[in-house]
Amino acid sequence: MQVSVETTSGLERRMTVGIPADRIENEVKKRLQQTAQRAKVDGFRPGKVPMSVIRKRFGASAHQEVIGEVIQSSFYEAVMQEKLNPAGAPSVEPKTMEEGKDFEYIATFEVYPEVALADFSAIKVERVESEVTDADVDTMLETLRKQNTRFEAVERAAQNDDQLTIDFVGKVDGEAFQGGTANDSNIVLGSGRMIPGFEEGLVGAKAGDSLTLNVTFPEDYQNLDLAGKAAEFDVTVKEVAAPALPELNEEFFAQFGVNEGGIEGFRAEVRKNMERELKQAIKTKVKAQVMDGLLEINTVDVPKALLSNEIDRLREQAVQQFGGANIQAGQLPAELFEEQAKRRVGLGLIVAEVVKQNEIEPDNDRVRAMVEELAAAYQEPEQVINWYYQNEQQLGEIQSVVLEEQVVDTVLQKAQVTDKKVAYEEAVKPAQPAQVESGESEESSADE
Repeated sequence: MQVSVETTSGLERRMTVGIPADRIENEVKKRLQQTAQRAKVDGFRPGKVPMSVIRKRFGASAHQEVIGEVIQSSFYEAVMQEKLNPAGAPSVEPKTMEEGKDFEYIATFEVYPEVALADFSAIKVERVESEVTDADVDTMLETLRKQNTRFEAVERAAQNDDQLTIDFVGKVDGEAFQGGTANDSNIVLGSGRMIPGFEEGLVGAKAGDSLTLNVTFPEDYQNLDLAGKAAEFDVTVKEVAAPALPELNEEFFAQFGVNEGGIEGFRAEVRKNMERELKQAIKTKVKAQVMDGLLEINTVDVPKALLSNEIDRLREQAVQQFGGANIQAGQLPAELFEEQAKRRVGLGLIVAEVVKQNEIEPDNDRVRAMVEELAAAYQEPEQVINWYYQNEQQLGEIQSVVLEEQVVDTVLQKAQVTDKKVAYEEAVKPAQPAQVESGESEESSADE
C-alpha cells in the first residue's frame, strides 16, 4: 500500500492511497467463491454454478463491495502509518477503479490541532470566601414564605402586591385584537408582568368595578403589529385578594420534607441546603474563571468537522429547550450557534491537552463522594449509588465532571489566585446575568 500526504491548508490533509490490484482481486475472488456456494442460477444445481457464470453475473457488484470495504480498512491503516489523528470523517474521491489495475483514491480530511499550552501563571482567578450566617437563614425563611404566599379575598380597594382576578378586552383603534382578551386572569399588582400602565391603572379598584385602561405598547414589544401602539382595555374586576404569608409551623415544614425537629430542625435543614448552594456557587465561579483564562492564553485551531458537530448539538438543545414542535433543528441558522460552538470545541481541545500532559485520571474517591452527595437527596441513597455504579453512561458523566474539577485544581496550583470575602448573597449570585430573561407563560398580549 502506497501512501502520500499533502497539507493543503491549516488542519486539512489530502492523503493519496494506492492499493495493489492483487489485494483487490484476492478479496473479489473470496467474495465470489462465497457467492457461488449459495447462488441460485437457472440450469445449475446450487453450488455447481461455474465460476465464469458467477463472475459474469456477480463480478461487478462484488468488486464494488470490496472497493468500499478496502477504502475503510486502508484509510485506518494509512492514518496509523502516517501518525495522523483525523477530526471527522474523510471525503473520499476514487481516482482509478478499473478491474485488474491498482486502485487509488484521495481522502481529504482535517486533523486534530497540536495544542501548545501556555504558562498557567498568566491566569488570574478571584476566589470568593463566604459563610452562611443566622441572618442569611432568616432571610431565606422569609423568601420561602413569600414563595408560598396564599391570597385571601378582601373587601377593600386593591393595592400593590394584591392579586386581582379580572376579565378584560383589549382594543386598538376601536377594534379588538388577537390575544387581547382573557377571562378569570390572575394578576399580582406591582409584579411588572403586564405592559406599563396596566397594573398601575388597577390600583384602587374594588371587586365589581368596571374600568377602561388607556395604555401604550412598548416600542420593543415582541408583537410587531402592536409595538408602539396606543390601546384601551375594558376591565372587569371580579376579586381582590390580599397576600397572606404562611406561618412557620409543622404544616409548613412538612412541605419541605422536614417532619421533626420543629423550627430549629427546619433552620438546620435550610442552612445545610444554603451551604451546599454556596459551595457549588464558589466552585462554579472559580471554574468559569479558569476556563476563561485557558481560552484567553491559549490559541487553538478548531477543526470544521468538530465545529459543525457542535453546532448541530446546540441546535438540538435549542429545539428541546424552547419546545419548538414546529421547528426542525436544521432550520435554525448555524450562525446563531457558531461562536458558542467554537468556544466549546476550543476549550474541549485545550482541556484534553491539560489532561494529557498532566496524566490526569478521574479520582475514584472524588467520584464516589460526588455520587454519594447526589444520592443524599433521595430517600434511598444506597439504591441511587448502586444505580450509578451499574450504569456506565451515568457514571461516565460523573467522572467527566470530576476530571474537569481536577483540571481546575491543576491550573489553580500555578495561577494567580486572590481570595475575597463577601456576603452570602453576593457569593451565590451568578457571575454574569442570564442572556435570556425567564418568561412566564403569556396569557395575553397585555403581558410584557
